[in-house]
Amino acid sequence: MAGAEPGRHPGRAVHGGAADARARPARGAVGQGGAHDRAGHGQRARAGRGPAQAGFTADAPNRRWVADFTHVATLAGTVYVAFVVDIFSRAVVGWAAARHKRARLVLDALDMALWHRGHGGHPVSAGLINHSDAGPQYTSIAFTAHLMAEGILASIGTAGDALDNALMESAIGLYKAELINRRGPWRALAHVETATAGYLHWFSTQRIHGAIGDIPPAGHEAAWYAAAGNEKKNDEEAA
Repeated sequence: MAGAEPGRHPGRAVHGGAADARARPARGAVGQGGAHDRAGHGQRARAGRGPAQAGFTADAPNRRWVADFTHVATLAGTVYVAFVVDIFSRAVVGWAAARHKRARLVLDALDMALWHRGHGGHPVSAGLINHSDAGPQYTSIAFTAHLMAEGILASIGTAGDALDNALMESAIGLYKAELINRRGPWRALAHVETATAGYLHWFSTQRIHGAIGDIPPAGHEAAWYAAAGNEKKNDEEAA
């Protein structure tokens, strides 16, 4: 991200830095265009009876994802940015930006997540749960068909509970607080895309997160895969 050093912003630090990076955004900084805005404060979606009802936890990467989108005001008009976050590590595994908020926006974010995981050597397997609100983008025929084709289970929230996407609220709130609100005014879609790409790379590879032991998402996943590999090796040797 040219001209920006996210780790220098107050309340954040790269892994190994001295400052505390466990910043929490004010609730007012979170809702700006995504599911929590569409439903309204106190009327957010929750998968009360869906596969994710046990809570936003996962015991391994690629078990549970959560998806949502927000908006960014630019001089050329509104830009919408969609995200897919892995609940296990808080890593943003896929994202997309566009001048519209049609189903194609969230499909592009999902496709990036699938490509990213496959390209990184850890493709998703059948049974992955994707949680979202019940907005038209996530309940569209195109999106649900794509989930089915990939063997992904949809967990769709129901209106009336403010505790739906706490993890996604935090991710979008940090994106707004640490990038969008600090770097404006934004010129157009390309400006937002370039900055978002740099920020999200930093967010997943360097920004420490208190919820996962004060390490970056990439480090948390690397540690899990290393442990899983050692366990598999020990089992093979024991056999």
